[in-house]
Amino acid sequence: MKSKYENMKIIYNRSKIGWYWAPLFVSFWFLLFYLVAVSSFHRMPRLKTTQDELQQPGQFIGERAENTLLRLSKIGPKVVGSAANEQVAVQFLLSEITDIIDGARTDLYNIEKDVQIASGNYLLWSMVNVYQSVQNVVVKLSPKNATSEAALLINTHFDSVPGSSGAGDAGMMCVIMLEVLRVITKYETPLTYSVVFLFNGAEENPLQGSHAFITQHPWAQNVKAVMNLDSAGSGGREILFQSGPDNPWLMKYYGKNIVHPFASTIGEELFQNGFVPSETDFRVFRDFGNIPGLDMAQVLNGYVYHTKYDRFNLIPRRTYQLTGDNILALVKALANAEELENPSKYAEGHMIFFDVLGWFFVYYPESTGEIINISVCVVVCATIVGYIWIMSSSTGMFRRRIWAKFGILTALQVAGVGLGIGLVLSIAMFLDAVNLPMSWFAQNWMLFGLYFCPMLFGMGIVPAIYFSRTKEHGLPLGYGIQLLMHSHCLILTVVTVVMISYSIRSAFVIMLCIAFYTLSVIINMVTRAHKTNFLWLIPHCLCQVLPFMFYTYCCYAFYVVFVPMQGRECNTNPEILMGFFTALMVILFAPFLVPLLCLFRKSKTIISMFGVCTLLFIIFAATPIAFPYAEKTAPQRFFAVHTARTFHNADRASTVNHTDSGYFVVPVDRRPHTLDDILFDNTNYSKAEPIDCDSEIMCGYPIYSSRWLNAVDNSYFVPGPEPNKDYLPTLSIIDKSSSSAKNIKFTLEISGPDHTSIFIQPVNGTTLVDWTFTKEPLEQNVKPPYYVYWSYALDPTPLQFSMEFEHENDNWSGDTFKIAIMGHRTHHDMYVDEEFREFLATFPPWAHVSSWIGSYNSWQL
Repeated sequence: MKSKYENMKIIYNRSKIGWYWAPLFVSFWFLLFYLVAVSSFHRMPRLKTTQDELQQPGQFIGERAENTLLRLSKIGPKVVGSAANEQVAVQFLLSEITDIIDGARTDLYNIEKDVQIASGNYLLWSMVNVYQSVQNVVVKLSPKNATSEAALLINTHFDSVPGSSGAGDAGMMCVIMLEVLRVITKYETPLTYSVVFLFNGAEENPLQGSHAFITQHPWAQNVKAVMNLDSAGSGGREILFQSGPDNPWLMKYYGKNIVHPFASTIGEELFQNGFVPSETDFRVFRDFGNIPGLDMAQVLNGYVYHTKYDRFNLIPRRTYQLTGDNILALVKALANAEELENPSKYAEGHMIFFDVLGWFFVYYPESTGEIINISVCVVVCATIVGYIWIMSSSTGMFRRRIWAKFGILTALQVAGVGLGIGLVLSIAMFLDAVNLPMSWFAQNWMLFGLYFCPMLFGMGIVPAIYFSRTKEHGLPLGYGIQLLMHSHCLILTVVTVVMISYSIRSAFVIMLCIAFYTLSVIINMVTRAHKTNFLWLIPHCLCQVLPFMFYTYCCYAFYVVFVPMQGRECNTNPEILMGFFTALMVILFAPFLVPLLCLFRKSKTIISMFGVCTLLFIIFAATPIAFPYAEKTAPQRFFAVHTARTFHNADRASTVNHTDSGYFVVPVDRRPHTLDDILFDNTNYSKAEPIDCDSEIMCGYPIYSSRWLNAVDNSYFVPGPEPNKDYLPTLSIIDKSSSSAKNIKFTLEISGPDHTSIFIQPVNGTTLVDWTFTKEPLEQNVKPPYYVYWSYALDPTPLQFSMEFEHENDNWSGDTFKIAIMGHRTHHDMYVDEEFREFLATFPPWAHVSSWIGSYNSWQL
């Protein structure tokens, strides 16, 4: 029998693994990411052809949808008000729908089609959205034996932004809907409720077509739920990023019927809390129709979103089949859901949902999630206490000493995580401060060196130094590393409890992390493998495989969605977003792997390589190696408007104070000065000082969209020749009257192109108290200037509206308000002159410029 002293020597064995095994260990996890997580994200089904339909009728045929999109995309850009959108696209859809009706089972279904023409106004963001004669193509499919008027709405849009054919956004979804309609009506598909297919013609305007339908179309009153289909890219898997609100039954049907799942509560909470700089028609259906539903969008290759590169040939062929299978299955399921009769009966609670690498889908009620989360937290605490109790018995050490060591290691882990996060945020702020943000935009691999490596270095170097200096007086190395990982597990448990207390459903992400780690600890305790030098690594690493794949899959999906988005966001530092998210992911998938590097010889040197890598990548960020833009694949976005500006005098509105003309340029992302040397050195072009922003609305710039408001500070004006001025907006005062000594009412008429921005600024102590449009901006105390966005499709009748102002006293000797009108010709290339084309030609190939002719006119009345 061995003596107690000999047993202690075995326990305190501090042998290490050869350093040359460390690269293999790290490579294994890298390969797991690339071969499993990345490939799972891009996995799509085989495209089915018309030959497959002969063998198995009733299935979605991706080939037919692809052929339809080819013909639809040939129409070109479909901007509201253009002939392409209002005539050609509408007739194309009607022709396709007629062909579908001709081949339908009319003995089973009633099929009605309609072209809605509508006008209205509503508040969107801080902008009053006024639309006139926009068009929607609507199809209603009803089973002949229907006993209910309830209907399911399927929505997408066929219009596009200026200069883009809109193949991905959202022509792709249009052809998916057409093929779904064809399959359902051609074959004997049981339906309990009606299905309304809405092809709306004014989503990019923004969201006008959906507002017109849900507030004015007679079929809208029976719609009980909606499936909104859109795109933020060019094909790929469609992500479900919003559901409800409430109505957890919708997620139940999604989970049971989805063929290729891609959804996460994380995305839903990010979107609903403003992390995504976008909106969809789903918001209109929710806010103006009180209709619950599912909001889905394709996200692959977001670089081409809203650019001329959004073309038919960039969409992966298998996308049609993947999205088509999903939408067809969901339409069949929801159109037969008993909850559709009266969704309000089931409108309570939320769901927690996520897919696991696209392999399967997990969903459960929020209440169940709270029970699971709390139970896991309790098990974690009990397991750690049990482990320390057993460790005390095995080592002969006093428990208070082990708890003291545990406390020290917890502090070290907090320090390591803090160091990593500190390095990440410091790099993020440094790169933005020296005007080098977004080096990862076209070169995604830069994210590894800039943010993964410093996080891994910070988390690894602190414990590596500690363990190297406690060889003689600390715990056995294996125990020490396990205690270190226990401490991180306990930290994450505390974070989970905090998230539970704030009802953050995404707490499931951390719960999974600590659950799998705790499972490995329990296995090791039961098998007593935790007492050995290296045997405990087997269950530990095996239990980390699935979490590692899940978190790296989520991380990759985040980058696919959010990296391209930073190309159209100028307000916030994108480095903070990328760095902070990367740090969060590393905290989840790496803390139970990085400490294992301390088991290798030369551990400090191995971990320091991550630090060296960080320094190299920071240097790369300042060189052409990491230039963030690439032609076609990752362009930098700009808007350019050839503009004529007229500023009228304050004392007499009919006289002109100043006129000029030139090119208004709007950089869209965080690097607004990339073109300064190219456009203004060795050319005839120069930046002009902006008109006094205190005296002129919007600094005298012709704003097109409310999203341009965020970019005004980085925008600039380049003097140039006048554009064609035949389209300039006109302003007429129809009437001016007083209802009291302190109130005055103006009736104005504005005519101009089919996209016009109007800004109204009360002056000299006056207040706008009433007007023709929605009263929400006045009731919500929206800060002036008031923004009215007016567009029309078919009817060019001038916009006539009234405004009533109230003065703080009865002295009306000064002006009452300023008004600025910006007209835009976004779809008339014939008016673009040669000088403007030459200016646009100076932009480099890696810059994408959306351009048109505009104007700015201001008056003081």
